Amino acid sequence: MKTTANRRRRCLSASPGEGIHRIAACILIAFSIVSSPRPLFCQEDREQHRPPNILLVLTDDQGWPTLGCYGGKIVPTPNLDRLAGEGARFTDAYVTSQCTPTRATLLTGQYTARHGLWHVLSWYGYPWARMTEPAFAENFPRETFTLAKGLRAAGYVTGIMGKWHLTSNQDGDYRGLRPEASRHYGFDYAPPLLTNDEFKEGADRGVDILTDQAIAFIKDNRASPWFCYLSHHMIHGVVVAPESLTDKYRRQGYGNEGPNRAVYLAGLEHIDRSIGRLMRALEELGEADETLVIFLSDNGGIDERYGFQQLPRPNPPTPKFRPDVREYDNAPLRAGKGSIYEGGVRVPMIVRWPAGMARGQVIDTPVHAVDILPTALAAAGGKAPGDVALDGENLLPLMAGGDGAHLVNRPIYQYYPFYDLRWGLTPSASIRQGDYKLIEFFGDRVDAEGRYRPQGRVELYNLARDLGETRNLAASDDERAAELRGRLHQWLADLGAEASAPNAHHDADRALVETRDKPAWLKP
Repeated sequence: MKTTANRRRRCLSASPGEGIHRIAACILIAFSIVSSPRPLFCQEDREQHRPPNILLVLTDDQGWPTLGCYGGKIVPTPNLDRLAGEGARFTDAYVTSQCTPTRATLLTGQYTARHGLWHVLSWYGYPWARMTEPAFAENFPRETFTLAKGLRAAGYVTGIMGKWHLTSNQDGDYRGLRPEASRHYGFDYAPPLLTNDEFKEGADRGVDILTDQAIAFIKDNRASPWFCYLSHHMIHGVVVAPESLTDKYRRQGYGNEGPNRAVYLAGLEHIDRSIGRLMRALEELGEADETLVIFLSDNGGIDERYGFQQLPRPNPPTPKFRPDVREYDNAPLRAGKGSIYEGGVRVPMIVRWPAGMARGQVIDTPVHAVDILPTALAAAGGKAPGDVALDGENLLPLMAGGDGAHLVNRPIYQYYPFYDLRWGLTPSASIRQGDYKLIEFFGDRVDAEGRYRPQGRVELYNLARDLGETRNLAASDDERAAELRGRLHQWLADLGAEASAPNAHHDADRALVETRDKPAWLKP
């Protein structure tokens, strides 16, 4: 197992001589970026250097081990594997464990504890649970600075197509951002929302339509640098996929029940085919070399979903939740979507920019979705307003061959002050620093066997030696645990984030009941 403190990069080259030239090129690029006080493409360079186009592709619920280049063995992903070979594959890339928070983080460059959208829209909660759930932002504010606004100010044409899920009002909803509202969030273009037909059995959750829209947007806007945010609905449930692909996996022996259902595997392959279409379009349009492509998933894949809503009333004190849905094993990572463990928060992330970075890199420096905005703005020669706090770092020097020493021990945070028992989530927060990750469950938890435990707990893992988070070191390495817990609480205090506390409205008989009816004491 590699250690984060001793990060190794592998450059895949055709010959030793070619490898030497590439290493030299990496060093020169890194030196020019690190030594210059200006962005890679600053304003006075624009006449000589057009900044890169930026294609951000976000998939939905796609787990870390679903790609061949991340160890996947079932579904062929030649297009994504090729993308990784032509750019950089990040082994330790983090997001939040559900969709709304990650999408807000991508657009703001801020952690959920800062922007406040740490919960999936629209409102649901557990008002009688053991611990409180602090109020969260229920719509993305129009006035918020976004990546799209920053790129548009830098001279980009900006477009979004696909899943939005940052508002549940007249501006848009789960399916998409409405065209008439797109300008409020920095987008020049947004197509009409998908129809319900794209989510029916045998359809593809809009993968083909959204890919067509992205290619058309790129083709129509080649006169200027462009930013295309392609946000897929695949592989979110209810999973559907083209019948021809589903039949392919049925013929291989995969059935209609999980894990590894035929339709789920077909959906994964369909995503890869979409990436292939996009990459071919960039090449045919002459845009490939000067396009920064960023691919990642919004959270980990679904390994199991608990059927928690079947609990008897009154609720038993320590019920055991049993899975009602199984999709794809996230091993070697623990758990999956919705969880604070690695299977929920660690995702595939691939970046390619032929004109701006070396190819064939494998980067194990921990990074986070908060880094996407500062990285894209640096590539574009743009910047955030001075009064906007950003939590991320510019990754361009790292991708250009720098050692990223300042990032190796940078803390990576997660903040989940709420319940979502379909995923076994209870109010918690975590910090990863170096190889170590500490999780604090504030007042209760769901254990590895699905048993609800009405006590808080601190867990400490060495991810370099125990990627599956199976050996809790909090007692045996208590000094390190105390130090990391102190840093986690200081971070929450610095951001003014409210931690969960004992709930004055706790009702043991319905403590684990989820509702969409907001009680009076939670209304403004």
